[in-house]
Amino acid sequence: MASSSSSVPDWKYDVFLNFRGEDTRRTFIGHLYKALVQNSINTFIDAEQLRKGNGLSQLLTAISDSRLSIVVFSQNYASSTWCLKEIVQILQCMDQKKQIVIPIFYEVNPSHVRKIEGSFEKAFSKHEHDPNADVEEVQRWRSALQRAPNLCGWDSQNYQ
Repeated sequence: MASSSSSVPDWKYDVFLNFRGEDTRRTFIGHLYKALVQNSINTFIDAEQLRKGNGLSQLLTAISDSRLSIVVFSQNYASSTWCLKEIVQILQCMDQKKQIVIPIFYEVNPSHVRKIEGSFEKAFSKHEHDPNADVEEVQRWRSALQRAPNLCGWDSQNYQ
């Protein structure tokens, strides 16, 4: 009997956590990560020291190696080019590798993400006026943010 192991992806991680550290690392993400690990869920969380080196490629690889990504949108999410590059990669993995993506809107309105309003609009204005910005990349970020809120997710404002 022939096996078709090529049809089943070999995942290194169960979950990849995508978040803006300054907003959620020591609060929501800290609690979520602890709960996942306590339940033996192999979870990738970026270490703060990754940000000091060439960690982006490691993060993008970890995204591809994950069965599921949890994207935590927060007030300063869009100000991080790393977060934006990660969300583009996450949605590509969803399309190409059938990765499951769960958005969480932590103290932000999902429509502000989708419509690029409020703090998201302010961050994109900075990205778009950055003379070193790649215009096509900024457009990919914008498209990803407009698309992600349409996925089934969780809005923290409904649970306060």
